[in-house]
Amino acid sequence: MRARWTGPSRPPGVGIAPEDQGAIFEEFRQVGTADKKAEGTGLGLTLCRKFVELHGGRIWVKSQVGGSSTFTFTIPVRQDE
Repeated sequence: MRARWTGPSRPPGVGIAPEDQGAIFEEFRQVGTADKKAEGTGLGLTLCRKFVELHGGRIWVKSQVGGSSTFTFTIPVRQDE
């Protein structure tokens, strides 16, 4: 059995609607209304997902509109046998 390292992150924000949570990891995607979108390219979370997956892990978000979001990822930890 492989151990996993888990890292949570809770950046400040306005929350992410449930119907938008799957789209936030897509390239060049920013979700929400135009007045609440932050400047940027829409690549940050895509890159996070790609780096985590390259290490055999996964990343996901738990959020609700009007609150903060919690991004969590797991990465397998190599154990010498």
